[in-house]
Amino acid sequence: MTRYVMSIDLRRCVGCQTCTAACKNANATPPGVQWRRVLDLETGEFPDVRRSFLPTACMHCAEPPCAEVCPTEATQKRRDGLVTIDYDVCIGCANCVMACPYEARSIVHEPRFAYGDQPIASEAIRFDPSRISVATKCTFCKERIDAAAASGRIPGRDPEVTPACVNSCISGAMVFGDIDDPDSPVSRLLAKTQHFHMHEELGTGPSVYYIWDHA
Repeated sequence: MTRYVMSIDLRRCVGCQTCTAACKNANATPPGVQWRRVLDLETGEFPDVRRSFLPTACMHCAEPPCAEVCPTEATQKRRDGLVTIDYDVCIGCANCVMACPYEARSIVHEPRFAYGDQPIASEAIRFDPSRISVATKCTFCKERIDAAAASGRIPGRDPEVTPACVNSCISGAMVFGDIDDPDSPVSRLLAKTQHFHMHEELGTGPSVYYIWDHA
């Protein structure tokens, strides 16, 4: 079996938002829609306070609540752990948007462009009408992962088939790979660190691990 997961080392994240920009560039999301965000938080108590940064996106849950409420089964969990949306089947009912505890889904009902009603050249080339009036979210760059199977390359090791956010991280805080492979970089990293899931008390089984200390 294969299950792709992502680890994010909170000790390394510097809040640069490079992953946010890389995601927007790779996926051509419209203004106002960002599949990957970095929360800028103040933690601790005065006078011992600090800024903490928390990258968030779709958690690609093992038990995705979004799939449970989808009336058309447009949202599915793949065998490799990725939670996907079939735009041809989605009716834009927004049940999944409300069910997601991570606020990871968006619906845009009309085209949006950076400068007015008309797209600039780069937007016109990358505009995807299939994303209008349907739910969208982080896909773990599934097109890259699907390409890996045909090319023999390994997600998490070969940049061409690794999510754009992971490739862009300037501090090396983000690692991706197959958690069922004990020799994958992400498996080796998680084996020697302490980590948690966001809202793990909900039992959704997120595929994103937040590292906070050595084991």
